[in-house]
Amino acid sequence: MPVLRYAAAALLLTLAHTLCLAPAHAGDPLTIRIAWAAVPGQLPAVLYQKHEILRHYGQSYTVEPVYSRGSGTQITALASGELQMALYAPSALALTIERAGMDDIRIIGDATRDGFGDYYSRQYMVRAESAIRTIDDLKGKVLGVNSISGAMDMALRAGLRRHGLEDKRDYQIVEVDFPNMFAMLTSSKIELGCFTTPFSFAAERSGDTRTLFTMKDLVGEQDITIMAARQSFIAKNRAALVDFFADSQRAMRWFYDPANRAEVLAIISSFTKQPASAYSGWLFTHADDYRDPDLRPNLDAIQHDIDREVELGFLAKGFDVKRYADLSLIDDAAKERAAGN
Repeated sequence: MPVLRYAAAALLLTLAHTLCLAPAHAGDPLTIRIAWAAVPGQLPAVLYQKHEILRHYGQSYTVEPVYSRGSGTQITALASGELQMALYAPSALALTIERAGMDDIRIIGDATRDGFGDYYSRQYMVRAESAIRTIDDLKGKVLGVNSISGAMDMALRAGLRRHGLEDKRDYQIVEVDFPNMFAMLTSSKIELGCFTTPFSFAAERSGDTRTLFTMKDLVGEQDITIMAARQSFIAKNRAALVDFFADSQRAMRWFYDPANRAEVLAIISSFTKQPASAYSGWLFTHADDYRDPDLRPNLDAIQHDIDREVELGFLAKGFDVKRYADLSLIDDAAKERAAGN
């Protein structure tokens, strides 16, 4: 599996390489290399563009967004010191610990959640005319997921197992990129596909698909993307990281303020090279993923995710998620922001 291969590669990299990467001169701001895979699903590539609302940017820290195709490459980059802050699924956190041996990894923030309240939940779709009406009808079928061992894959396997269906014995799973999922489904190369925004909207508008169930239907609320860094990096750069999170919390509130919506859509549109109209009907609304304004993760949801991976056999053993969480940075950042600093 891709994530496992990347994790294995991480083991071959030297862990002696420091992740802290102190500035070349004492007075220089800390450069935080933070991963992102997709905009607007993940915001680091655009969240820090409005420098006038960031009180500490360029003084105690700067941000260097680093594109990553997925969670596996981030594990390798964390191990080599090429990345200081990962944005990846809880499953990748587990592999960082279990397979790559980075016991000092810590959850320090949150990016996106699925199925929070009445916010968006990722969809599992079949063709509109398909005879598939229930999970049981998926027996013997080829199912498409965006990433094996990713969040949508794990949720699907858990739902199928509850109905007595097991991978390879009762169904086959193949990897399909989100942009190609609709074509694979409608051309009958797969019988069920995984969809997230904005691809789900286009699929629904086509009339050629229908939603069989959502991720929330299968496993409840999910913490889809968490922020993680190594303890050594946190300890050496704590003050700058508190400033970073205080500014991140300010930026989140600015992005979600209806008064700034036109400018926010313009920022997203400029980065993605897509018209603002592609986002105006859903982005940063309840039709979108939930993003906590303080970047606070749901540790209970993450724990359930890890426990489910053990149950499915993707992890040899579980662990206490809270042991690997350090939320003091976002707590101190909230206090700093409330004090106007």
